[in-house]
Amino acid sequence: MNNEICFLPATELVRRIRRKDLSARELMQASLAQIERLNPKLNAVVSLYAEQALAQAKAADEKQARGEALGALHGLPVAHKDLFLTRGMRTTFGSPIFKDYVPDQNLLIVDRLQAAGAISIGKTNTPEFGAGSQTFNTVFGKTLNPYDPSKTCGGSSGGAAVALAAGMVPLADGSDMGGSLRCPANFCNIVGLRTSPGRVPIWPAKTGWSTLGVEGPMARNVEDCALMLSVIAGHDARSPISIAEPGSAFARPLARDFKGVRIAWSADLGGLPVDARVIAVLESQRSTFSVLGCAIEEATPDLSGANDIFMTLRAWQFELAYGELLDRHRDQLKDTVIWNIEAGRKLLGPQIGAAELKRTALFNRMHDFMQRYEFLILPVNQVPPFDVGQPYVSDINGVKMDTYIDWMKSCYFITVTGHPAISVPCGFTADGLPVGVQIVGRHQDDLGVLQLAHAFEQATQFWKRRPAISAVQ
Repeated sequence: MNNEICFLPATELVRRIRRKDLSARELMQASLAQIERLNPKLNAVVSLYAEQALAQAKAADEKQARGEALGALHGLPVAHKDLFLTRGMRTTFGSPIFKDYVPDQNLLIVDRLQAAGAISIGKTNTPEFGAGSQTFNTVFGKTLNPYDPSKTCGGSSGGAAVALAAGMVPLADGSDMGGSLRCPANFCNIVGLRTSPGRVPIWPAKTGWSTLGVEGPMARNVEDCALMLSVIAGHDARSPISIAEPGSAFARPLARDFKGVRIAWSADLGGLPVDARVIAVLESQRSTFSVLGCAIEEATPDLSGANDIFMTLRAWQFELAYGELLDRHRDQLKDTVIWNIEAGRKLLGPQIGAAELKRTALFNRMHDFMQRYEFLILPVNQVPPFDVGQPYVSDINGVKMDTYIDWMKSCYFITVTGHPAISVPCGFTADGLPVGVQIVGRHQDDLGVLQLAHAFEQATQFWKRRPAISAVQ
């Protein structure tokens, strides 16, 4: 029974708690039991605060008994990415430099989740400083894919994706610069939404004007993702790029008629190497969009310059964020982080300026493209989940990858456009590995992306397939 509770949608759990068919304490006990049973095998949750979470669940039930107003996520267990500041909870950033660090403040996204009644159970694993789409670090080790523990779960929100897929929590947060919400969702058969920059305000932030990295929701289905977004989205004056639209805009039903809606289908985004197994899964579900009423055309936006833009701005961001750590703790940083920081230090002002000019031109081309098509459909990752002992993909279809993140171009090319994008379950390879599909929407149309993802999900139902490891034994 506990296992079944753990896989109920967040929206259903909210309904049951409000009807008093299920208490917050019962739900927390089920969640903690699932963590106790599966986390030693998967290593998703790396700092657990079980007693504190149980006490807060008891307090949530008492609050409900007194008839007080309840938040939208009242009583739901939630886990936070170990890059996110959490007051009183260890936050390591996956780095030995911060292995014992306990912040005295929350990130804004954490505050909003807690204010909505969600109960923080602890932190989820991430690569060191979120660098790379494979979740491992020297503090906690590797996080394994629940569908095949010999494979990676992706990253950098890998622990969050695994905790969701294995039924440990109904909701989890994450962040995305080069694909860190989308990649692990894709590899673990869950949903991850790269929100529009400013949709979920980031505070505190060293670079408040930056639009490369975003924070967003992860869940087992799209409706749950929208529920979480309704709580974490909305204006905050401390974030200069904060979008004014209230989060309540995402609390409305997601049902929509897609008859005649034009979508662009791009299997390789204009020539990127993509593993045949990924293309096979996507092509097997192409007709689903037609059944939904969409008019599908083969088309790819002109994203020329996207690689240079991303690599330049990413390196700049890494130097700004971690340059001081390189000076003081070089011996405790992993090689890829050092490489990214040093790449940032080699940049000259005109190079950064050129990247911004190219990005603006690219956005304008993408805007024109999206006037013809409401959505762009493409792979999330260019490969399916790979061996967990492999730090990153070195070649695809015989094409050599020059850096540790080159294999993520199908994600980070979309990042630099600034458009919202979601990974939603699309099927499985012949050997049972999850594959997601990436749906990109128009500028700041996060709701439209959620609506099409929801329609696709309802038509296919792949989200309901659980990993075998989660079965009661």
